[in-house]
Amino acid sequence: MAHDGGALVLDPKRDRLVILASSLGTVFEWYDFFVYGTLAALLGNMFFPSENAGAALLKSLAAFGVGFGVRPLGAIVFGYFGDLVGRKYTFLATITLMGIATALVGALPTYATAGIWAPVLLLGLRVLQGLALGGEYGGAAIYVAEHAPPGKRGFYTSFIQASVVGGFLLSIVVVLGVTAAIGKDAFNAWGWRIPFLFSLLLLAVSLYIRLKLKESPVFAAMKSAGTTSKNPLRDAVRQPGNLRPVLVALFGVAAGLTVIWYTAQFQTLFFLQQAARVDQTSAQVLLGISACVAAPMFVAAGWLSDKIGRKPLMLAGYGATLIFLFPLFHMIADAANPALAAAMKAAPVRIQEASCAYNPFAQGKQDSECAQVLDYFAKKGIGYHKVPGATGAEGEITLTTIGPARISGLQPAKFEAALQAAGYPGSVDPVTGKWDMRADPEARDDGRILFACIMLAVLSAMTYGPVGAILVELFPARIRYTSLSVPYHLGTGYFGGFLPFVAQYIVVKSGNVFGGLWYTFGVVVVAFLVTLFWLPETRHRDITR
Repeated sequence: MAHDGGALVLDPKRDRLVILASSLGTVFEWYDFFVYGTLAALLGNMFFPSENAGAALLKSLAAFGVGFGVRPLGAIVFGYFGDLVGRKYTFLATITLMGIATALVGALPTYATAGIWAPVLLLGLRVLQGLALGGEYGGAAIYVAEHAPPGKRGFYTSFIQASVVGGFLLSIVVVLGVTAAIGKDAFNAWGWRIPFLFSLLLLAVSLYIRLKLKESPVFAAMKSAGTTSKNPLRDAVRQPGNLRPVLVALFGVAAGLTVIWYTAQFQTLFFLQQAARVDQTSAQVLLGISACVAAPMFVAAGWLSDKIGRKPLMLAGYGATLIFLFPLFHMIADAANPALAAAMKAAPVRIQEASCAYNPFAQGKQDSECAQVLDYFAKKGIGYHKVPGATGAEGEITLTTIGPARISGLQPAKFEAALQAAGYPGSVDPVTGKWDMRADPEARDDGRILFACIMLAVLSAMTYGPVGAILVELFPARIRYTSLSVPYHLGTGYFGGFLPFVAQYIVVKSGNVFGGLWYTFGVVVVAFLVTLFWLPETRHRDITR
């Protein structure tokens, strides 16, 4: 794209390089971030060991969320330099920081070797990753949009969104590839480091490609005219009328699209493994296939937003999510583990308890027998219903009903016998000798699972595909990097980054395996209303000013 007298003109060869370089860099950067999420359960055992596997997972997911939590700070820092120094060099810096921090995760000592320093160092590197990502997306989206001709900004920037899918997919492919090459035991022992160290190669490729780029024509024109901001953060705060689009970008755009995206990807992955008891490899393969199918949909959504407008597509995506979210997850549960779904309907677990302080983060045993009973079923991934407690001769007692069986207190052997008699699927582990819940791969309907996952991806594409263009068009050029990045990363960092943790916490506290979806539902309701009443249609705006 060339710049001629303030107008953007088409240069197909340069535009292809801009889109390719920005998209590949985004793939690599999001790979670095997602590989942690893909390995969250394993990293929980390595860095947050606990007798309570659920607590280890929750702490690992909390560390995952920390990287998102500092993204707004990264947005402020790198947004400032993006508006002050330029788009190109700023996102060169972000990708370098991300690549180095990710590689260092692969070199960390585990808790068994370094004790408390292991999780401390891991959290520190997660902070660096979050800072880097806080400056990456805004730079890439702005750089592409400021090269795009009017009428094609949605299409051009949609490749950035598709690249996020690519980063998620690449993380799964690398993890599965390494596991297949060295075996599961070796991967769990030391091979988990390889996907993190692999980011050094990705960093080298990203830097090579991005160094070929020139500065954005819009920023170059502002710099030549001397109209760039001297203090972007101050100007973004003081710019008349800038607060409203910042709030709309935060609550109407970033928060809504992010919870849909993370629900379609990470929440589905955790649901398959934790609730449906599908093995890790199968769950990752299914999500990887759906991600492959989904990537072109993001581009199609961006293209469509150039034709019909950004706002109608966002509203349609939000509305469809509210209608189909729960039915699609019920479809996944029924297709992934039909025996478990049928057993939970025919013989639901009911636990009578009067007052029970269940702590999912407990390091060892729960404080009360009642909490120990809840913990047992939470670890098994079995949904349960709480009913008013019973009182015996010695005070409050916990009574568990499974089909016709009524079991008083904590009696795992009787629980397992009752679950098996009621048709709950599982088998005896030959190593531990304990009965374990697991899905029967022969009974699994992968076609229905893929259909549901792809439909969730379609909902994500409808809201994520046009977002790059929307955010760029909402803000003036001289403070665009800062104004765009801060609300985007506040929304994605806090509403999306902590989604796996919040959703899983709701599940283990409530006993409802679908309970975590209410978090997504609530955020999307807010996003729908904000978009409906306050998001303007932006596709025809002049972004050179």
